[in-house]
Order: sequence, then C-alpha cells, then structure tokens
Amino acid sequence: MQANSSKIPSLVGMMAELIARPSISSVSPEFDQSNQSVIDLLASWLADLGFQIEITAVAAQPQKSNLIATLGKGPGGLVLSGHTDTVPCIEQRWNSDPFRLDERDGRFYGLGTTDMKGFFAVAIDTIRNLTEKDLQQPLIILATSDEESSMDGARALLELGKPRARYAVIGEPTNLRPVHAHKGMMMEAVRVRGQSGHSSDPRLGHNAMEGMTEVLNELLAWRADLQQRYQDPVFEVAVPTLNLGHIHGGDNPNRICAECELHFDLRPLPGMPLHNLREEFRQRLATHFASSPLDVELFPLIEGTHAMLTEKNSAIVTACEQLTGYPAEAAAYCTEGPYLNELGMESVVLGPGRIDQAHRPDEFLPGENIQPMQDLLSALVKEFCLQPQPPR
Repeated sequence: MQANSSKIPSLVGMMAELIARPSISSVSPEFDQSNQSVIDLLASWLADLGFQIEITAVAAQPQKSNLIATLGKGPGGLVLSGHTDTVPCIEQRWNSDPFRLDERDGRFYGLGTTDMKGFFAVAIDTIRNLTEKDLQQPLIILATSDEESSMDGARALLELGKPRARYAVIGEPTNLRPVHAHKGMMMEAVRVRGQSGHSSDPRLGHNAMEGMTEVLNELLAWRADLQQRYQDPVFEVAVPTLNLGHIHGGDNPNRICAECELHFDLRPLPGMPLHNLREEFRQRLATHFASSPLDVELFPLIEGTHAMLTEKNSAIVTACEQLTGYPAEAAAYCTEGPYLNELGMESVVLGPGRIDQAHRPDEFLPGENIQPMQDLLSALVKEFCLQPQPPR
C-alpha cells in the first residue's frame, strides 16, 4: 500500500480524536465499554502510512480487539506498544470535559492523555514519514484492550503467538525514564461461610465474620513471612506488598453472620510465581481451619499478571539508558511487559508523562515531554529497524 501521511491529522489532532472516543475498561459491567472505535481509528491512520493491518478479536470479550500494524519484514524489529483502554472517570470531578482534549498552561488534559492514548499520537507522528523501503527490520505498532482491568487483550496475544519481534517499548508514563522491571499483580478473594442464627445464642450458628478475623490474622502473618523471605533493593518498596482492600459480611446486627468476603491485592516481586503464592496461602488456610465448622474458600478475582524483569544487559535496556541518560529502574505498578517478554521480546517501559497523573481527575500530558519522547523513539527506530541486527 502506498503511504499517504497527508491524510493523518497533526499530533494534537490525533490526540484529540483518540481522547474523544471513550474506551473505558472495568471489572464492573456498568462502566465497561468496547475499544473498537479506537482500534479502527488507529488502524485507518496506520493503513494510510503503509502498515499491514491485523485486527484480532479478544475471545474472552468479543466486543474488544487488538491491533497489530506492521511495516517491513524480517525476524527482528521493534514493537511500540500501548493499551487503548482507560480507567473509568467521574466527570464532575474534572475541571474540563475528560473526553475533549484541553490544552492549557503547556499541558494536554483529557482521559488517557498520559495513560496512554497520548503515546499513540506521539509514536505515529514520529514515524509518519517512514516507508517500508527505509526499514531493514520491521516496525510494529501494537494496540491492546483491557490492560486496565482483565489483561485479556495481552493474554489473547499469547494465544495468537503474535506479534513476533526482538524488542518492545511500552509507552506507559515513566517521565522519560526507562523501566526494566516491575512487580506483578494479584487480586484475590477469601469467602467464609458459616451458619446464621439468632444473635442471642451463639450456639445456634457459626459466625463467618468471626472466622474472617482469623483469616485477616493469617493474611497479615503471611505478609510478614513473604516480606522476610523476598526482598529486592532495586524496588523503592523492596518487598512484596499485600493490601486489604474490601470486606463485606452479614446483614443485620441481631443475626449471626452467615457469610463474609474479603478482597486483597498482592504485588509480588520477580521470581514469585502467582500459582505458587495462591497454593501457599490456600494451604495455610486449610491447615488453620482444618477442624473448623466454617467453610473457607480462596479464589482469584482476576487471573493476575506476573512480575516483569528484562535483564539490564539487554540491548533495548542499554540503548534506552544511553539515550535518556538515566539508569533503568524498577516500578511498583504493572504493565503488559510480562506478556510481551513471554512472546520472546525483550521489553522496556518508557513513555511521556508521569504515573502520578494516571487514574486521577484532570489527567494531563506535559507538552514539554512530547519532543524528547519523539527524539527517543526516532533514535530507537533508527537503531533497531533502520540498521541490520546481529543474530541472537
């Protein structure tokens, strides 16, 4: 296909069009939306630039899709990756319409400007003049769904076995500093079932809420045990964290509580497999409640995401360190990096904006980040796509 960059809006125009298309993902069905309009928009721009377009369905959520847009051919190459979904928002808490790009004081405001629709506009504007004949290794733009909730988009890529490339840059907001490692994410639930009865006589039932206090004590003891066993000083918070986030049980003060449920969040370090952690705590609960009349169940709220670790001697990490002037860092948040690494890529997280602007009212992308990010992307494309790559 003949490239035609004249059809593509300006960088600010692209950002405005992306922000104007809501694509919220949420574990709550009342907030969840399709990302298809954003995928179609990106696909149309990239097709005009000569990219080969592949839109793939996400089997777990048929209303959502991923986009793999490829320019050039070969076994190596570079992926520029981002997610098309945003978190929900409460419009009344914003000082401007979250679905309209608002530029003021050198900042671009809107839902997803930083996390992370703005990255697509920056990346596409950077490479708009490239043609296939310029490339010795392929350049791939990857746009995924549901990163903010289920990670179903990234998991669908694993099932598909695509894209295939040697390196990947994930444009999450890192304040233009490379991130080579981050913690994983688990969201788990414990449900305790007992027997209701009249509160005047405890013998008439088995109180699930009282049983949950034992679960809480076991969880806190397990957290202390994990934090003693696992430590990594490259992380600002050097231990795995466990947060007690939600609890609900019972229905009336004069009834023995029959059911109580707790939700918690666990952020493991690299080298802590999720299935091992689940089984370890399941065994602790089974041992503790072995002779109890209460029924105690542990189950995942989401499948969870492993921690990410790309070795610091990777060519992509080294290149990003040299170009930015900053050593690669470790982050507490979670990205799609582990899935791309599992596909065989060496991945680094590097993008404009700051993570503290994500998931909050009046989210903005600093205008001063845009040109430096474009310079970084131009240099990375030159190194990993415009030049021959040595064999692995």
